[in-house]
Amino acid sequence: MITTNKSHIEWPTLAALAAAYLTWGIGTTILASVSIPLAIMVTAVAIALHSSVTHEVTHGHPFKNQVLNAALVFPALALIFPYLRFRDTHLAHHSDCQLTDPYDDPESNYLDPSAWDTLDPFCRTLMTLNNTLAGRLILGPFLGAVTFIAADIRNMRSNPRILWGWLLHIPSVAIVLIWIANSAMPLWAYLIACYASHSLIRIRTFLEHQAHERARGRSVIIEDNGPLAFLFLNNNYHAIHHSHPSVPWYRLRGLYAKNRARYLRQNDGYVFRSYAEVFRKYLFRRKDPVAHPLWRRG
Repeated sequence: MITTNKSHIEWPTLAALAAAYLTWGIGTTILASVSIPLAIMVTAVAIALHSSVTHEVTHGHPFKNQVLNAALVFPALALIFPYLRFRDTHLAHHSDCQLTDPYDDPESNYLDPSAWDTLDPFCRTLMTLNNTLAGRLILGPFLGAVTFIAADIRNMRSNPRILWGWLLHIPSVAIVLIWIANSAMPLWAYLIACYASHSLIRIRTFLEHQAHERARGRSVIIEDNGPLAFLFLNNNYHAIHHSHPSVPWYRLRGLYAKNRARYLRQNDGYVFRSYAEVFRKYLFRRKDPVAHPLWRRG
């Protein structure tokens, strides 16, 4: 059994968060006064790193105090998704027996085949394109935001916690917009950086999970230790993260290295050698059907 010592401060996570805020600050001020395209690229990377740290926060890092953890990532640099909503849906996603379920997994990219049958040709085309990596980068942030917000609107009356999450989101967005209004970066440029940051995160989420009869075979391992692995805080070792969600990001790689054969047996060999391999295979080719291939109709 894997245990973690939560009595101390997790300095690597704090350092990653500090790097995200520092890079974001430089991108929206100094770089924006020199080159807007460069500022957009750097700011997008900073926002993506902040999103990765936010994921760590949902799992109880870097402090034992969850309120303090949430306060660390309170500014909504990415603008769209409320922290409380992300936390609730992501923790629900960690019910591994429901991974890829079109209804019960909030992060599933699959549809019930019966729902797929009802879609018009235009929607089918969009969702099919979204199942290529290029489509996920271009269309994914828009489609993801639309479906997430639409679901929250539908469920808001029956679940007051959803409304509370969006109300808390207002001041977290306001902090960011006030900064941008007084920075060298125009709002339009910041919105592009936000969209680009969501595209970067979708490189990670593109094939994190696959349809598989057994829950243990649904989460991927990408054996990449380059810049993207750091940007995603080692969440490319996703099967290990799902097996040990309380383990901090900086221990995942070592944990996998010590038990590689066991983890590959455990997830039935759902592994890629690098993100370069993922790009080669799926940039313009669909990885999965949109309709869940193992879903039993009715």
